[in-house]
Amino acid sequence: MGVCCSIQGRKRCQLKHAKSPKKTPEKNSEVQGSHGTNTQTVFPLTYVKDVEDLRQNPGYSNVCIFTYVETRLATEEFRPDHIVGEGGFGVVYKGLIDENVRPGFPSTAVAVKDLNPHGFQGDREWLAEVNYLGQFSHPNLAKLIGYCCEDDHRLLVYEYMSSGSLEKHLFRRSGCSLTWSKRMKIALGAAKGLAFLHGAERPVIYRDFKTSNILLDEDFNAKLSDFGLAKDGPMGDQTHVSTRVMGTHGYAAPEYVLTGHLTARSDVYGFGVVLLEMLIGRRVMDKPVIDKGLGRELNLVEWARPLLNHNKKLLKILDPKIEGQYSPRAAMKVAYLAYLCLSENPKGRPLMSQVVQYLKKFQTKDVSHEEAMLRKVACRHGVTRDKAPNKSPRTPMRKRNPTRSETQKDGCKQRNEPGKGRSRCEPSPRA
Repeated sequence: MGVCCSIQGRKRCQLKHAKSPKKTPEKNSEVQGSHGTNTQTVFPLTYVKDVEDLRQNPGYSNVCIFTYVETRLATEEFRPDHIVGEGGFGVVYKGLIDENVRPGFPSTAVAVKDLNPHGFQGDREWLAEVNYLGQFSHPNLAKLIGYCCEDDHRLLVYEYMSSGSLEKHLFRRSGCSLTWSKRMKIALGAAKGLAFLHGAERPVIYRDFKTSNILLDEDFNAKLSDFGLAKDGPMGDQTHVSTRVMGTHGYAAPEYVLTGHLTARSDVYGFGVVLLEMLIGRRVMDKPVIDKGLGRELNLVEWARPLLNHNKKLLKILDPKIEGQYSPRAAMKVAYLAYLCLSENPKGRPLMSQVVQYLKKFQTKDVSHEEAMLRKVACRHGVTRDKAPNKSPRTPMRKRNPTRSETQKDGCKQRNEPGKGRSRCEPSPRA
């Protein structure tokens, strides 16, 4: 879905909204994507100020402008059984754009996000998505196919991601869970998306990195979606951007929550939270843990972060659903990465480009490797997958020999005398 507008469709857009200025990409560079080498495109960073400005200058040549009637046709009148998601922004419908919706348009499965005018997000957040996704093209960012801003309607049309969100798979109560290799693949893809944003000519801070905003295609390639809270990063001599605190509780960096100072390292903290959730299979907003020593409740990050750097304790808190699918050494290294990302000191967190290079080491090319690991563990314990592994055998205690000779008993008494086997601080045995 590289070019989304047909010639006929583009003419209709231009007739309705006047001729849009053609924008040529600033640069094309090669990046390593999920399927090898992909081309990322960065368009000139000139933002549309408001909806009226967008109507006068329709914007980006790689984004379609749909009428409200076309979005209704694509979703079959916004049928309730087509709903695939819902949040503070509104409702997301699965749809299909083809010849019946727009003549000459290739048949394309889409996700149509209908902004709720009474929701938590408004024109500003809606416009931010059009601005950022209209300019950026990357294998790990959701593809914006088009939008509709007719009258009071605000809709966004994305490529359809058939596997849903990371949240849906990671925290499902029943059915197959994400394997270790898929979790590492998703973590790398999401990290590439953030690294691309942070490395743009004008850095972009995502500001709302969480499991529900990471979408997965049929091959479980991760793509970042929902750019409503994205913000331009600091430029030149600026160290941070001061802004109103936004985002999701639990994923926002502590220094950002306290001061409103936003940097790229704020996104790194959010990545660390998601990586922690992927390792232990628990939500960051799960029931707090009560620390009896401190006498207070600890959230998931406060409780788990010290354990990420403690090898023996770490293996006890990892998600039991992926037991046997990883080597302890690999799990410890990935946990240490999460430990660094969750540092309270922003300067102690790695750059996302460094995170990408680190995670490349843990990509399993052959998925059958996990199957072999499982069989190996099963054979070691003499069990099948459906049966829990036996506990490690303990050495049985030796029973005392009731027929010991008097000489042997006297030898034991001598060894128990002070200076003959006992520590001097221990009391001597009674006569």
